[in-house]
Amino acid sequence: MKAIVLNKYGQSDVLQLQEVEKPIPKDDEVLVKVHATSVNDWDWCLMRGTPFYIRLLCGLLKPKIQIPGAEIAGRVEVVGGNVTKFQLGDAVYGDISESGFGGFAEYVCVPENALAMKPDNMTFVEAAAIPHAAMLAVQGLRDQGQIQPGQKLLINGAGGGVGTLGVQIAKSMGVFDITGVDSSSKLDMMHSIGFVQTIDYTQEDFTQNKQCYDLILDTKTNRSIFKYMRVLKSQGAYVTVGGSTDKLFQALFLGPIIRMFSKKSIRIVNLKPNKDLDYINELFSTGKVKPVIDGSYKLSEVPEAIQYFGEGKHKGKVVITLDKNNET
Repeated sequence: MKAIVLNKYGQSDVLQLQEVEKPIPKDDEVLVKVHATSVNDWDWCLMRGTPFYIRLLCGLLKPKIQIPGAEIAGRVEVVGGNVTKFQLGDAVYGDISESGFGGFAEYVCVPENALAMKPDNMTFVEAAAIPHAAMLAVQGLRDQGQIQPGQKLLINGAGGGVGTLGVQIAKSMGVFDITGVDSSSKLDMMHSIGFVQTIDYTQEDFTQNKQCYDLILDTKTNRSIFKYMRVLKSQGAYVTVGGSTDKLFQALFLGPIIRMFSKKSIRIVNLKPNKDLDYINELFSTGKVKPVIDGSYKLSEVPEAIQYFGEGKHKGKVVITLDKNNET
């Protein structure tokens, strides 16, 4: 089968399209023929081997994970002997970041508990765009942010996967006063999916304005935690789903101290992959959530797609398709 292989850390040219052996599923796994996959931060960081914790997790000198790709949508082609959840031909999707990755390939073996059934009205392209970003958004807004109807929400890094799904999820919860922060090229798209106000971060620092928010959902975490506190209401919550490593550590260590001297909360999402896919399926089926798709790209174009993603130019999710019949 064809796959994008990573044998060493570096820039996008280290990713090579190669012929590799088709995997054989274990008893608790299914073999999935991949119809679509997508790019996210895991792929950008794994390719470069930065920040340093990536090397601690995935190989100090060279990557242990040779085929990146954390999200897949496809059909079950072989079922392991102990699998009870799926049958041959089932359309499935999921976040496989805790199952060895491998999404940038024509086939991948996945434990059955890392997959969910794809709704009939969701295309494979849409399914590939949902698992990772939607779970970060749901768990950031609902579980950690404890968002309530009528609150004032700001999403930093709003034009990517988490932000574009997050605004729709928030609206489904009765939150409509939503501000999004990103680059100027994404503002029109952000308005079109429900952001009431948009801020071009190259022209304005939202932590310096007079607006205050009940909840800040941050996908970038690129400022001092004290700057975020400046625009958070007295009982507000700041929730980060990822970003700059040093700023994340700052949030981790200063959060309890800030909580001691104020009613403001600082929380970090510890992602539980695929936990709320049934909830997202319901929102999708009722028309409340629809992913913003950037692409799609071919498997051979994965290096360019990851570079494009890393430069922050993408709108929504960068999707890769591997099958011409990916629409159903």
